[in-house]
Amino acid sequence: MQPADEDLTKYVEKGDGIHVIRGSANCRGWNGIQYKAGMSAKNVGSTKLSMNVATIPPGGVAYAHIHVDFELMLYILQGRVRHEYGPGLKKVVENEAGDFVYIEPGVPHEVFNMSDTEPVVAVVARSDADEWQNIIPYDRNSER
Repeated sequence: MQPADEDLTKYVEKGDGIHVIRGSANCRGWNGIQYKAGMSAKNVGSTKLSMNVATIPPGGVAYAHIHVDFELMLYILQGRVRHEYGPGLKKVVENEAGDFVYIEPGVPHEVFNMSDTEPVVAVVARSDADEWQNIIPYDRNSER
């Protein structure tokens, strides 16, 4: 798997105002999550949003973090996931294939794949064209 800063333009077919990325395997990773090439400022010149398909491997965790000043929406295609969220990550919500999830800016959360045998696969849309640049780690022992 390639690092998160890989040249993503090689996946894009550019036309006159329409850019296409054909179906592909996961090619990079960040914070315990595997990603397809996706679309963002890095490869299609988007200025306000990014979109990707994310996979959390069986038993995997996307460690506690906060999205700074951007919204995120998920559509879960496969698997079951648990979000621990809020100050101290004391609240819990579980979701499964077919669920939509909206995460407001600034909400601390940690994401767990609830299966030891099946991946979680989700479509991820962000109101930030920079993908991971505006995400910061969160300490679950913090009250913020």
